[in-house]
Amino acid sequence: MQTNQWIPLFPEQASTFAWQVDYLYFYLVAISVFFTVGIVVALFFFVIKYREREKYATPEEIHGSIVLETVWSIIPFVISMTIFLGGAIVYYEQYRPPEDAMPIYVVGKQWMWKIQHETGQREINELHVPVNRKIKLTMTTEDVLHDFSVPAFRTKADVVPGRYTYLWFEATKPGKYHLYCAEYCGLNHSGMGGYVYVMEQSDFDNWLAGNVSGQTPVEAGRDLFENRLGCASCHAGGPQQRGAKLEGIYGKEVKFVGGGTATVNDEYLRNSILNPGSQVVEGFQPIMPSFKGQVTEEQLISLVAYIKSLSGAEAAPAAPTVPAAANTAVPANTSGKGQ
Repeated sequence: MQTNQWIPLFPEQASTFAWQVDYLYFYLVAISVFFTVGIVVALFFFVIKYREREKYATPEEIHGSIVLETVWSIIPFVISMTIFLGGAIVYYEQYRPPEDAMPIYVVGKQWMWKIQHETGQREINELHVPVNRKIKLTMTTEDVLHDFSVPAFRTKADVVPGRYTYLWFEATKPGKYHLYCAEYCGLNHSGMGGYVYVMEQSDFDNWLAGNVSGQTPVEAGRDLFENRLGCASCHAGGPQQRGAKLEGIYGKEVKFVGGGTATVNDEYLRNSILNPGSQVVEGFQPIMPSFKGQVTEEQLISLVAYIKSLSGAEAAPAAPTVPAAANTAVPANTSGKGQ
């Protein structure tokens, strides 16, 4: 593990907000040391100065002091607010991915990280990214709770079964940095790690060109939607349409049968595929079957990416023309229609 020259034993600062996390940490340490030393020194001073002696009379009790009460209320309040504001600023910056960030998809599984780029390249326990480029990770897990952590970037986020979580960073130094699972996830938890490779843009472009894949997430999602799962038979419009039309739906608000509304985002689309009966769109019947157990997390990511592309949201570029990779999609389900 690389370390800063001025902070022994610490990981290298290799992202845009690493220094903010370090400064906040040292501020907390400084406050803790200051008050710990102050309390210990004051304790010994009073123990020695006011130890029991015969010549001292019983001291007079003090029944309140506006000055003391004001001081010991205002000073802790100011210190607490500086800690809160510092933490809130760092949290706000780290957990709100910028709109122009490059999307990458991550699926955790005992005991590995499966990663897919928007142009279709896949990695296991490795992540290649360009330097000085904002990166947004959309993450989920196939089994238990995991946590994606890169200490050199001072960033981490829980990866939760049944939902999407997000993490973003902008690496500032080319190099090789450890990534870990920071949440105990079973017998081989300690082995669930890997590396993030930060590269110059030209080197990253060369890496992409030399690691081509058959389908991008959008292309794989289109294949599932139109051919393998039969979604297009109900959602593509026309006289046979029995489900909501999906073009332009991402980011809009939909109304449900029986009341209630929701904004169409990644989580909504995922839940609509796995639990369609829980949020039936107004004007349609609850005829869509659940695909829970029939599609993998990677296929869900591809379906969501394709539906988003119908609204122009994060449409991924086409993959280079190469022979298609081995197909791992589930067989077509024609027993029911999408909604």
